[in-house]
Amino acid sequence: MQNANSSSFHKFIVYGTVTLLFIPILATFIYSISSSWGATILPDGLTLDWYSQLWQDPRFIAAFGRSLFICISALILSSVLIIPAIFVVFYYFPKLNGLMNVLILLPFAVPPVVSSVGLLQIYADSSIQIVGTPWILIGTYFTIALPFMYRAIANSFEAINLADLMDAAHLLGASTTQAFFMVVLPNLKKGLFASLFLSFSFLLGEFVFSNILVGTRYETLQIYLYNMRQTSGHFTSALVMTYFAFIFLFTWLASRISRGAPS
Repeated sequence: MQNANSSSFHKFIVYGTVTLLFIPILATFIYSISSSWGATILPDGLTLDWYSQLWQDPRFIAAFGRSLFICISALILSSVLIIPAIFVVFYYFPKLNGLMNVLILLPFAVPPVVSSVGLLQIYADSSIQIVGTPWILIGTYFTIALPFMYRAIANSFEAINLADLMDAAHLLGASTTQAFFMVVLPNLKKGLFASLFLSFSFLLGEFVFSNILVGTRYETLQIYLYNMRQTSGHFTSALVMTYFAFIFLFTWLASRISRGAPS
């Protein structure tokens, strides 16, 4: 009887928390499909015109594409550099893992505003003009994604017993490079997908770096949302719900792929 009461209490807490978190999302969605909503409890009417206006706006399509390009490019760069680096640390220099855990947290030690000002001072007078271009954002987004990706992938390395896998591969005649690509990488899929999703969802919502370093010269999705804040609230709500729906879809796909990946 006590266990049943405890289970009911836990379910009540979980369902209540989920409901509280869902209410703002539901309210935003209803506002995004309402023709007008003033002093009444319910909207005066429902319409999809705001979504139609949003997806017919070439400025939104361009901003969305720019954000995808920057985020995906930064994550590809991160994957190419971080995975071999973690492999080297865990296989050849395992004692450096503690130091790496400290170093990867350094991007969080410096506020984005301070980092942005420092980057402007460094590259403003440089012969290579990258301020105001997507390339500087890709570089800064790489530093943001680094802690998320390193920690998730490092956990996967700790779980697969790297030394035994490599020894077994070497006994079967594989070189270290072949063992890395054919044995180690397939066992990192779950951690890799988890880190990519976590980093992607964070980078897509990043505003400070994109606003200071590029601004309207390379308008991303968050800059577009900021610039459109003075327009209709219904239009802005439609934009927010579109962003949320995309993140939700990406979460679902990442979860499905990660679940089907071999351990």
